[in-house]
Amino acid sequence: MSINLETARTIIAAARTFGADKGFSPLTVVVLDAGGNVLAVEREDGSSNKRFEIAHGKAFGAISIGVGSRALMARAEQQPYFVSAAGAAIGGALIPVPGGVLVKEGGTTAGAVGISGDTSDNDEAAAVAGIEAAGLTPVTG
Repeated sequence: MSINLETARTIIAAARTFGADKGFSPLTVVVLDAGGNVLAVEREDGSSNKRFEIAHGKAFGAISIGVGSRALMARAEQQPYFVSAAGAAIGGALIPVPGGVLVKEGGTTAGAVGISGDTSDNDEAAAVAGIEAAGLTPVTG
């Protein structure tokens, strides 16, 4: 099972609405399918120019390792050499801070969402809101 384009669009719209309602800085939202392929991306006006790479790294690291990027941050604090090596193994696209959230559907990983633009905690909250709005289960840890 994997996220489809329409679901990705729903996630992005809800995450952006959540961010706007909370007064977040402009966000960049990346949605990946279960294979780590980019399904959809939106970069809000004013979101800085490298936010795509950061949001993608949060989501891609999560889908590659199988845990949310908040859990990757905890692991990086405990096992920095592992996270560094894992990042190298997946081509450097691993950002171990909150904002990369796995998407589960019926217990199966269906994809991941990465957001960058505000604080990492706020990025993660927007991702969770978007995933829940699509009727799916977010996994941050």
